[in-house]
This record gives sequence, structure tokens and C-alpha cells, in this order.
Amino acid sequence: MPFNLLIVDDSETVRSVISKTLELSGLDLGLYYAANGRQALDVLHEHWIDLVFTDLNMPVMTGMELIETMRREAMLEKTSVVVVSAEGSQTRIDDLLARGVQACLHKPFTPEKLRALVEDLLGIEHDEIKTRYDRR
Repeated sequence: MPFNLLIVDDSETVRSVISKTLELSGLDLGLYYAANGRQALDVLHEHWIDLVFTDLNMPVMTGMELIETMRREAMLEKTSVVVVSAEGSQTRIDDLLARGVQACLHKPFTPEKLRALVEDLLGIEHDEIKTRYDRR
């Protein structure tokens, strides 16, 4: 059964980079897309989403407004959120984590870091990790 991920960013290029990276990961994932927080909420209300990747700075509805809205809605309050941003301030990251964000992925990121984060948040065991533990 695939996990469903929502990629929210006003940059089509960033959405495409995240999408391609996830497609190449070999993980069984369903991917959805939104260009801003308002579109993301529409997707979240129509589909079961396991994990949301969102930028912070977007028109119409920012990533922070999206996160705040999700945390107020009973059906969305437990949905995992990863902020994908160039924001590097530790104070800002600490604030996001305090608001219920599971992780912050700093742009630019490596495909390996993205895959490891998805595996960790969704509880997917990587074959390499499985093999290493099987040898003990």
C-alpha cells in the first residue's frame, strides 16, 4: 500500500525536484501537488495524505498559515509536516518544531537526505538498514 505525500511549493521547479527525487527513491508513494497553502488544504480535504512537504513563503496562503490551519482541524492535526525551506535560523527551526512540524529540510538538500527523512517519518525500513541488522 503506498503512502501519500503532498508537495506544497509555489515553485514548479522545486515541486519537480522533490517529486523526481521521491520517484527515483523506489519507495511506493502516491504524490499530490499544490502551489500554495489554500490549494494544499483542498487536497488534504479530498485525499488521505500521510506526509506534507511545504515551503514557508508562498502567495495566497503561506506554509505557516497552512500548518496553523492543519493543527486546528481534527482530521489534519496529526498529519506529519516537513518544512522545506532555505530558512536556516535555529530559532525559526525551533519555533516550527514547537508548532508541530516533524522536521525541517534545508534547501538545497541531497536525494539521500530526502529519502532518509521520508523513510524515518513513515517508518519505512531501508533495505541496507535491514540487511545490516539481519547480520548481527
